[in-house]
Amino acid sequence: MASPSTPRPVGSTAQNPKRSLGFIANAKKHKHSFIQFFAMSGILLLSVRSLGQKYRIHDLQEDTSALKEEQESLTNRMNNIKHSLLHEASLEPTGLFASRLRHLFGEES
Repeated sequence: MASPSTPRPVGSTAQNPKRSLGFIANAKKHKHSFIQFFAMSGILLLSVRSLGQKYRIHDLQEDTSALKEEQESLTNRMNNIKHSLLHEASLEPTGLFASRLRHLFGEES
């Protein structure tokens, strides 16, 4: 005859369903807290992502302005080279080289 004071084995399967049911029951009991926790976690993750995107946009704007400056510099350099080539070609007595350069550069002068 088993007495009520007889201890059950620690790893018995009878206690595991009670624990999982206890967890589920606890989750049902505090359903609003879980929903609030998940909502706040979602808002936090969205805020972190938004902050990362803000800094990414800022970096891209800096890159854009640097590229525009580089484009202007290259355009000025190309124009200076073009003008110096046309000037040197105009010094040739026959004018064929200057004519050919103007044709290549698409100028009609």
